[in-house]
Amino acid sequence: MGKNYVESLKLIDKDTMYSPKEAIDIVLKTAKAKFDETIELSIKLGVDPRHADQQVRGAVVLPNGTGKKVRVLVFAKGAKVDEAKNAGADFAGSEEYVEKIQKENWFDFDVVVATPDMMGVVGRLGRILGPKGLMPNPKSGTVTFDVEKAIKEIKAGKVEYRVDKTSIIHVPIGKKSFESEKLLSNFHALLDAIVKAKPSASKGQYLKSVVISSTMGPGIKINSAKVLD
Repeated sequence: MGKNYVESLKLIDKDTMYSPKEAIDIVLKTAKAKFDETIELSIKLGVDPRHADQQVRGAVVLPNGTGKKVRVLVFAKGAKVDEAKNAGADFAGSEEYVEKIQKENWFDFDVVVATPDMMGVVGRLGRILGPKGLMPNPKSGTVTFDVEKAIKEIKAGKVEYRVDKTSIIHVPIGKKSFESEKLLSNFHALLDAIVKAKPSASKGQYLKSVVISSTMGPGIKINSAKVLD
């Protein structure tokens, strides 16, 4: 453990379950790195992701964004390519980007949007984009003919959430340079969305644990019974 990490641990009572506001105030104090650390939530859910009816996946626009510049690649054709570029897409096209990814191992983008008529083409990249969490999906709003709306939401701070095989969701909610009130607002927006996405097949306690941390800092436990207070 580094010196900063050890110092940060002293600010946390490992036996205490903090309120969201308390946890955010502490995590900002534990973010001691010289760069603008990302503040991330890790949420353990009471679901079994092996079952299709217990998958939790979606997207939400954080009211204060993520603090990160997001590069968007759009797969489209015809007039939709121009629409995407005018809306702020960093890259827009079709076959040429499939080849660039396949042949050059090119990944200078963070989010992929595709129009429905391009999914046959994008599907060829499934084995490459899928494991990286970059495959467009209707549930997250990244498969749509309304590319202008999709791009603007992504640029404004739209984040995707998806439960992994260990039943945990990891999502960034901002940077250490954010004011605590902005992080708290983003926190509530994300948790509201995840609670609303609770599968009907999920029984018992849904929010098992909620932990907040900075890129280089320790995790801080949040009282899951108070996350929506």
